Amino acid sequence: MRDLANERRRFGYRRLFVLLRREGEPAGINRIYRLYIEEGLTKRKRKARRKAIGTRAPILIEARANARWSLDFVQDQFACGRRFRVLNVVDDVTRECLAAIADTSISGRRVAREWAARIKRRSKPGIIVSDNGTERTSNAILKWCVSPAVEWHSIASGKPMQNGFVESFNGRMRDEFLNETLFRNLTHARDLIAAWVTDYNTARPHSALPQRSTKRIGRVSKDRRGLALKIGYFRVQSGIRRVRQGVNAV
Repeated sequence: MRDLANERRRFGYRRLFVLLRREGEPAGINRIYRLYIEEGLTKRKRKARRKAIGTRAPILIEARANARWSLDFVQDQFACGRRFRVLNVVDDVTRECLAAIADTSISGRRVAREWAARIKRRSKPGIIVSDNGTERTSNAILKWCVSPAVEWHSIASGKPMQNGFVESFNGRMRDEFLNETLFRNLTHARDLIAAWVTDYNTARPHSALPQRSTKRIGRVSKDRRGLALKIGYFRVQSGIRRVRQGVNAV
C-alpha cells in the first residue's frame, strides 16, 4: 500500500482500497484505513475555496453516452517558465476524458479540427457546453457548428459552475497530475498527459461510477444505455437529497 500511495500521492484511502482490491488484497476498508493512518499516508489538504450559501439543484442531462460533451482549458508552464494550455473534452455522463490537447497556442480553427476528429472517431454529441472564451466564439467555430449541425451551448459569463463536469475534471487533473509533475518541453508534456488520460479512463476509480473506471463500466455492461440511466438516476437522487437537506436546515 505504501508503494501505491507513493505512486498516487493525491489518492485517499478509499481509492487506494479499490485499487488494492483489484490486485487481490483481501483486507477490508477499515483495516486499510488503519494502516493508511499508521503509515502517515494522509494526503495534504488543499486550501478550500468559498462555497456558495443556499441550496443547489442537480444538473439534469440525458443519461446516455455522447448526450453532452463539455470542454474547457487549463493552463500550466514548462520548467523554463513558458506557459502552455490544455484543451480538455469530457463526456458528462460516462466521465470519460475524450481529449486532452496540449499546445502553446490553441486557436478556434484548431478547436474545430479537433472536434471534427473526435466526432468522426465516436459519434455526434447531443450538445456541447463551454464558456464564452474567444476560441469558442470565433468565426471558425461558428462556421463549423453549421456543417455537422451540432448544438453548442455557452454558459453564462462568470458562472463556471454551469460547466461543472469539466471544471471538476480540471480540478482532478490539477491536483493529481499537473501540480505533481515538472514538464521539460511540449513533447514531454504531451507524452505525460496522454499517459495520465489513459490511466484516468482505464484505471482510476470514479466515485460517480460506483468506484469503477469509465472503460471498465463499458466492459461490464452490455447495455451501456441502461447503465447510464442507472448512473444518471443515482446522480439526480443524490442532488435531490442535498437540496432537501439544505431546505430542512433553513
